[in-house]
Amino acid sequence: MGGFLRKAEGPGSQLQKLLSSFLVREQDWDQHLDKLHMLQQKRILESPLLRAAKENDLSVLRQLLLDPTCDLQQRGALGETALHIAALYDNLEAALVLMEAAPELVFEPTTCEAFAGQTALHIAVVNQNVNLVRALLTHRASVSARATGTAFRHSPHNLIYFGEHPLSFAACVNSEEIVRLLIEHGADIRAQDSLGNTVLHILIFQPNKTFACQMYNLLLSYDGHGDHLQPLDLVPNHQGLTPFKLAGVEGNTVMFQHLMQKRKHIQWSYGPLTSILYDLTEIDSWGEELSFLELVVSSDKREARQILEQTPVKELVNFKWSKYGRPYFCVLAALYLLYIICFTMCCVYRPLKFRGGNRTHSRDITILQQKLLQEAYKTHEDIIRLVGELVSVIGAVIILLLEIPDIFRVGASRYFGQTILGGPFHVIIITYAALVLVTMVMRLTNTNGEVVPMSFALVLGWCSVMYFARGFQMLGPFTIMIQKMIFGDLMRFCWLMAVVILGFASAFYIIFQTEDPTSLGEFYDYPMALFSTFELFLTVIDAPANYSVDLPFMFSIVNFAFAIIATLLMLNLFIAMMGDTHWRVAQERDELWRAQELGM
Repeated sequence: MGGFLRKAEGPGSQLQKLLSSFLVREQDWDQHLDKLHMLQQKRILESPLLRAAKENDLSVLRQLLLDPTCDLQQRGALGETALHIAALYDNLEAALVLMEAAPELVFEPTTCEAFAGQTALHIAVVNQNVNLVRALLTHRASVSARATGTAFRHSPHNLIYFGEHPLSFAACVNSEEIVRLLIEHGADIRAQDSLGNTVLHILIFQPNKTFACQMYNLLLSYDGHGDHLQPLDLVPNHQGLTPFKLAGVEGNTVMFQHLMQKRKHIQWSYGPLTSILYDLTEIDSWGEELSFLELVVSSDKREARQILEQTPVKELVNFKWSKYGRPYFCVLAALYLLYIICFTMCCVYRPLKFRGGNRTHSRDITILQQKLLQEAYKTHEDIIRLVGELVSVIGAVIILLLEIPDIFRVGASRYFGQTILGGPFHVIIITYAALVLVTMVMRLTNTNGEVVPMSFALVLGWCSVMYFARGFQMLGPFTIMIQKMIFGDLMRFCWLMAVVILGFASAFYIIFQTEDPTSLGEFYDYPMALFSTFELFLTVIDAPANYSVDLPFMFSIVNFAFAIIATLLMLNLFIAMMGDTHWRVAQERDELWRAQELGM
């Protein structure tokens, strides 16, 4: 168990509560580990058998084994047997005595949930005790035993991931001698854990990448696959990822380069010049269900994007973008630009007529209104506009038909949340298309107010042009930076701004509530007060007060506080936040821009 015993769960209610809180609150793990260790040591001290196994006290151990009342199957606080304790403390002699007296102990797993399935062989392997491993195997310890407890699962809460089988444990601690010993005793190098990961997959996750590469080669040397079996390095896990693809997803550049070196073929060499051919199997995999390049681009880890700078991926990406991506993207950008211009012209020349009847109040300045459907398409100009409107509607339908299947294919969280895959631009274009269809329905049903969806559609439609700016190196990195700022700093700042505006707008409205609205019209009702305070916040306008009349005393005090909090503090804080974001994004903007070439 070694370090595993420090993340454990016992059968008692106290230990179960302790472990559950530890697994949820990782930041307190030191305190919990100490408590778990104390509980384990207390249980060992209470049991003469477990204490003798820990201290390697052979005389006491033999006396206990002769005692018919001694239960050799008794377990400690963490569900471990005496043999587990002996293996944990590298006590070979005590382990031999226990195995001679009770051979069945070699098959006994730990029973607690955290370490379910762990045998003494797992512990001996992790401790790299070769002699104990050999002794356990001599006593027929199972090389296929699986440690399936929560402490062994691939999880952010766990500090290690060694898989489930003793062979993967040995590979992860880089013990070549134990690996060979286990294979000689029948360990299956193709064994997969509950995630479908083979030992090669598990090596990808190990922090010591140099040793992992050496162990990778050793295990492949034992892969005597027949014609009916896949090579070990092509066996996929339950996610459909081979070890090579997993290295790309995890951003393991050392392992990726190691695997590429095994695939390269030197064609010719002339002095400092060398011509190298690379096997692009699994890399140039556009036709596969899980494309390597798409997996790398859509990975949540920044390290994965560094794969795009590695040979031969960099050359392949540049070739694909120059040969296929850029021409297609430029044509698509030109078509969309013509389309949005067409929609804009249809909106500018929408059918209007002079408004009949009297105005309802003095502030009403409306002189035109929307024509009815039967009045809107009579003249030659109306027919031309109708053609443009049909183009706009058909384009909106095409946009939805193209976007919606990709949402189901990729997943909504990845499709809308990842910068490289377009992120918020997909939200913008889908919302635009929906608003165009809403405008069409309102026109067909003679519903007033089509200007609302139409105006929003115009803003979103033109904002979508920024999506196509990503395809050009001059504009692409800055588009990413703007996107990061809008959906990072600006979104957080808007929450703070909303609180300040609501508070001060309410105060301004109450102050001017009793005053003549013709003299101080900026606060004549609450919605207008909110809008005027928003303009004040952004310093678009000066304090909206008529200084030729007597102002309420409280206005000066509240306006002074508003100027200090909003203008001096919050706006400058926002500028500082954007400056910090600019510095951080600048470190990776070119990297993101190169990656998004594949995401577009």
